Order: sequence, then structure tokens, then C-alpha cells
Amino acid sequence: MLAFMRHGETDWNRAMRFQGRTDIPLNDTGRQQARDAAQRMIDEGESWDLVVTSPLSRARETGRIVAQALGAELGGVCDDLIERSFGSTEGKHNENLTAQKYAELMIPAEPEDELAARALRAVQEIAAENPGRDVLMVSHGSLIRIALNHWSGSTHPRIINTQVLQIQQEWIG
Repeated sequence: MLAFMRHGETDWNRAMRFQGRTDIPLNDTGRQQARDAAQRMIDEGESWDLVVTSPLSRARETGRIVAQALGAELGGVCDDLIERSFGSTEGKHNENLTAQKYAELMIPAEPEDELAARALRAVQEIAAENPGRDVLMVSHGSLIRIALNHWSGSTHPRIINTQVLQIQQEWIG
């Protein structure tokens, strides 16, 4: 089984700012969210063999907390799991944007088709390197949502902090 998990909350999440590749650490709420998510997995009988993360500290710390609580191996980082680049938009507020303003802010951002292709490459590589293992990949909201939109052909809503979404085998080949 393969699944994505979004990292815990950061101060920029709370302030409704585009983070992108800016390395903003988890806040105390984010750390608690990671502990709570791990406990939910334990309560629901979920187990993971391996946790792989984006190189950004918010994903890495979330993964470390979850892996430790579940007794799973904390693997390395996968550079292709890094968040979408928003270019000069990083740090700007993203609350209550009109469609036109959002489109303007996305001009310097990494194109969605490139992001989805990068996410697919990461998932396929992780799956190939870990046959027969259940792998949880801690990444970022935009990467997860856009990848799932492209792969499933449907529109996924905003991914909330520490949400876990299973990847269907048919999506990744």
C-alpha cells in the first residue's frame, strides 16, 4: 500500500500564506497533529513499514513523529516529493482570493502538469525500491492535491494537515 500524508501545521499555514519551497518548520499545533494522526492510525489498526518524506523540515519532522509512534522505519528524503514552487508568490496571503487574483499569483508557479509528472516519478520510484512494503509518503498539500486530480480525473478538495490519502495502483501504472 502507498499513501500520501500532508505535513502538520506551520505558522504560515495558520496565517494563510503560500509556503511552496520556503522551509517553514512545524509549529506546536503541527507536532500535535502528527502525534494525533499516528494515534488514529494505531487505533484503526493501520501499520506502515516505511515513512519517506519531502526534504522540507515540516514534512521531515511530521514523518519522524509518525514513524516513531508507529514503530515504522523512517527512510530517507525523496526530492521529488518537495512542494510546488510558487516562485515570488511564496509568503503572500492566499485567503479569500478571487479566481483572477489566484491566476495572477500562479504565473510564477511550477506548472501543474510538471508537478503531477514529478509526483508520479517519485511514487513509482518509491514503489519500485520497496516492493511488498507499505509506504507512507509525507509531502505537501499542493503536490498531493494536484497529483491526485491528474491521476484520478476528479477534483480533490484542499488537503488538510496530516490527512492521509491512499494511492490507487491504477493511477500510477
